[in-house]
Amino acid sequence: MRAWEITKPAPIDDGPLRLTERHLPKPGQGQLRVRVSVCGVCRTDLHVAEGDLPVHRPNVVPGHEIVGLVDSIGPGTSRFAAGDRVGVAWLAGTCGACRFCRRGDENLCTKATFTGWDHDGGYAEAALVDERYAYLLPAGLSDEQAAPLLCAGIIGYRALLRCELPPGGRLGIYGFGGSAHLTAQVAARQGAEVHVMTRSADARRLALELGAASAASADAPPPVPLDAAILFAPAGELVLPALAALDRGGVLAVAGIALSDIPALVYQEHLFFERELRSVTANTRRDGEEFLALANRLGIVAATTSYNFEEASQALSDLAHDRVNGAAVLRIGPR
Repeated sequence: MRAWEITKPAPIDDGPLRLTERHLPKPGQGQLRVRVSVCGVCRTDLHVAEGDLPVHRPNVVPGHEIVGLVDSIGPGTSRFAAGDRVGVAWLAGTCGACRFCRRGDENLCTKATFTGWDHDGGYAEAALVDERYAYLLPAGLSDEQAAPLLCAGIIGYRALLRCELPPGGRLGIYGFGGSAHLTAQVAARQGAEVHVMTRSADARRLALELGAASAASADAPPPVPLDAAILFAPAGELVLPALAALDRGGVLAVAGIALSDIPALVYQEHLFFERELRSVTANTRRDGEEFLALANRLGIVAATTSYNFEEASQALSDLAHDRVNGAAVLRIGPR
């Protein structure tokens, strides 16, 4: 099978990805083999390719927004059958025994493993997944629509939970890429007033089309005090204006897995009046199930830019240079 692998992490325009031929993997105990139809292109893939996230598996195949059909099952499988359409997301495995897993916070598992970082991912014609971490996808979603939901959507949903937006509240969104444009729709359709701050003029136009009450440049103050905010852009310097924009008791959730350095905080200006700064770490399977059901019910629509399988490096380069409006998706296999 054909697969893209990260040969040596480097800036994306220096070509860290290589298209290779590999043996078709065989599913082991409790595993599914998925013939990949499409795979979303996530900023986390870029962090792995460029080395912002340290190498966990040499020559790993990136990609963790995988949609495809089960074509082979390993011994001991019971949840799925050949021909089922499934999604494979970032969280690939947890220990089930540490104190975090026992209390229901498997996203904080001390031995968690991840698709496209610890295990080969979806920039390939086939991928393996532990069946316990695969999702049965709603029939109403096309493959290309479903792919961005599997990380961008799920992580945005967890960030929305973490920022504790009150019903009908004012939500600020900083950065407006794959995850943010899905989260904005969820919040708006649940009655929130959404204000978007992002440097891309195209993204600002998309935000308004999707129901945002306002859209301004990344460091501009929103027109009203915010009850909650989410930072999607990997830019630590935006933490300060986002905190300053919060009303009393507001919460800022940082949704990215990597972030540039945060400048020094001024307590009275940024944190006083019980403002809070929180991070978001991966997701639980419960988050994924809840979000996929919610997205289907609310009719969330992903704005996608599709690329041929051979254009994986170009897709990541376009993502790095803010040339993607919405979410990028690789087309890999027929559907």
